[in-house]
Amino acid sequence: MSQGDVPANPGTEGGNGATRERNEREILAAAERVFAAHGYRGASLATIAEQAGLPKSNVLYYMGSKRGLYVRLLERMMARWNALLDDISVEDDPAEVLEAFIRSKMQLSRRHPEGSRLFAAEILGGAPFLQEYLRGDLRDWVQARAAIFRQWAERGLMDPVDPVWLIFLIWSATQHYADFEAQVLGITDRESLSDADVEAITAFLTRVILKGCGVRPRATSTD
Repeated sequence: MSQGDVPANPGTEGGNGATRERNEREILAAAERVFAAHGYRGASLATIAEQAGLPKSNVLYYMGSKRGLYVRLLERMMARWNALLDDISVEDDPAEVLEAFIRSKMQLSRRHPEGSRLFAAEILGGAPFLQEYLRGDLRDWVQARAAIFRQWAERGLMDPVDPVWLIFLIWSATQHYADFEAQVLGITDRESLSDADVEAITAFLTRVILKGCGVRPRATSTD
């Protein structure tokens, strides 16, 4: 099918949901690149459609609007970052949870730097598109995790640090290497961060954050 041929119902093209899934994946990947490069105002659905290899009408069909697509990208980035903490419980080991969260965030920032920068730009701009999400679903998510961290402190498994500030610290420390990549590479005189660099940064952040929380690293952790 050429770009000029727009199916009446793109979601059922090909007789199954595989086409919709593939097209949505291509649209989201293209949109992440375009929004990260040009910002919300500078990005256009036409450019996103061109980079996705789809008609603009298909982008509108799947995503509804430019605003809907943009917000979906931002919320997807947060969901990726925080998925590891979704199912934690007071019975879990704080050292294991925090170390895994830091490692996961570092890897995601490396694999999806454009998404991280897009989110940072939205927040720096006052989060005009995310106020409902920040004050609703994300606030509830943070408070639920914070309640578990407080229970760990009550059980003597970690110091009684403010759990909300701790979550902010992990978010910011791990995202720094994507959001401020030019600064990191310039100061360290590198073309890019190697796997060994990322592993060293991850180990450093894990050691500092766990020590600051009074959490003893797992026996398998590298000191």
